[in-house]
Amino acid sequence: MSTDYINIFDTTLRDGEQAPGCGMTAEEKLRVAYQLEKLGVDIIEAGFPISSEEDFLSVKTIAEKIKNCQIAGLCRASQKDIDRGWEAVKHAERPRIHTFVATSDIHLKYKLKKSREEVLEMISGAVKHAKNYTDNVEFSCEDATRTDLEYLCKAVEIAVQAGATTINIPDTVGYTAPDEFGHIIRKLKKNVPGLEEIILSVHCHNDLGLAVANSLAAIKEGARQVECTINGLGERAGNASLEEIVMALKTRNDLLPFQTGINTENIYPTSRIVTQVTGVNVQPNKAIVGANAFAHEAGIHQDGVLKEKITYEIMDPESVGIPSNKIVLGKHSGRHAFKNRLEEYGYFLTDENIEIAFKKFKDLADKKKYVFDEDIEALINEEFLRSSDYYKLLTVNFAGGTGMSPNATIKLEIDGKEITDSESGGGPVDAIYKAIKKATGENPNLENYSVSSITGGTDAQGEVSVRVSENEIVSQGHGSDTDIVVASAKAFLNALNKLRWRREHPKVSNAKGI
Repeated sequence: MSTDYINIFDTTLRDGEQAPGCGMTAEEKLRVAYQLEKLGVDIIEAGFPISSEEDFLSVKTIAEKIKNCQIAGLCRASQKDIDRGWEAVKHAERPRIHTFVATSDIHLKYKLKKSREEVLEMISGAVKHAKNYTDNVEFSCEDATRTDLEYLCKAVEIAVQAGATTINIPDTVGYTAPDEFGHIIRKLKKNVPGLEEIILSVHCHNDLGLAVANSLAAIKEGARQVECTINGLGERAGNASLEEIVMALKTRNDLLPFQTGINTENIYPTSRIVTQVTGVNVQPNKAIVGANAFAHEAGIHQDGVLKEKITYEIMDPESVGIPSNKIVLGKHSGRHAFKNRLEEYGYFLTDENIEIAFKKFKDLADKKKYVFDEDIEALINEEFLRSSDYYKLLTVNFAGGTGMSPNATIKLEIDGKEITDSESGGGPVDAIYKAIKKATGENPNLENYSVSSITGGTDAQGEVSVRVSENEIVSQGHGSDTDIVVASAKAFLNALNKLRWRREHPKVSNAKGI
């Protein structure tokens, strides 16, 4: 492989899922994995196999189904973790064991309660045990950027001697800055024997907003693998954003003469799928994939772009998969065009489900003047991606207005039975949520409620996002409809279904990772 090739290691399904409210079912994880394969990532970190039975089965399924990417499972530096990790990934075309332990004095003193020498023994033992299963072993020094540099060099040297083929240097808490991080990478390359034969990797968090800048600084100093996530999802402030790293390398190839295997036209569709699955919206001003990334409102900017796009656009929207013309399909479109559009956006449905989706599309086209790509994504998400929900919305009716108390009646299917309940409230959404709580017996705290328009126009579909919590379990819900009150009901039920799923599939509390 060329020395200027950068391996893209996507950890959306592991570190991204650890973000509050971003838990995914096994079915959702597999769907994202298929899209990551289509995107062209080199390595998919599919999960943390020992953290739960659900996560183990999810990683195992992904390892069996995905053929064109390496599949990694994260494991702490213990034989039990590594054994479980191998059981999950062993059927992959190219399995990888990714093991880690913290190396900073802060973590050694307060978390591990071990000496430096004890941790070095853990590193050697873990890597050697993993090598019994596969030659493809990655080792990470958790909290590397707050680790004494001489000790970090020693820890990396021990891992290399034990047989690690990839060494990862995580900025676990987003503490470092580009110049400092570049110095760490230079120091390691200069002082660790045998590192020139190893792929050096970095994994940067975004607590100070420097994750992408730090990753690029490391690449310039010799790192040849970058660990990142779609939309920058991850613990706390998130991880380095895959789309930003890839497009920085592509757009500024004069300053950063490196290449990746990413099919950039699939960046935006992948971003949208991750948004649909997690229910976490991308902020409008997000680089590359935000709603405003290629929007121009200022008169001077509009004038310049109309005359020559390059005046205010350094990338073509088509290069990341954003169609220049948002109006894609209408009520006169046929099944073939509809199916092609679905497949372009990563939705591969059976013939039977194509017919169901096409009918839903036609119904929507009768209501709206134009049907946009985002409308179709919302339709597919509502119809098929929630088919296994425990709580299903059948009907919702509400009444309100000046001088009368809003009242809502909700009919749900709960575990195969129809339940109807009514409640009044301070407004239609409040009344509906009270009725849903009454019908389901669920009573989480509603932490956030937001409404946005999926597309333009007065006939636009409304998109509602809610965030609920219960006993430190956080869940994000997502719903869309041309009627914003119906969308609100869908979003709340989506959050309740995810909340219920997370209660039934608790993660091991200390299995957090890098």
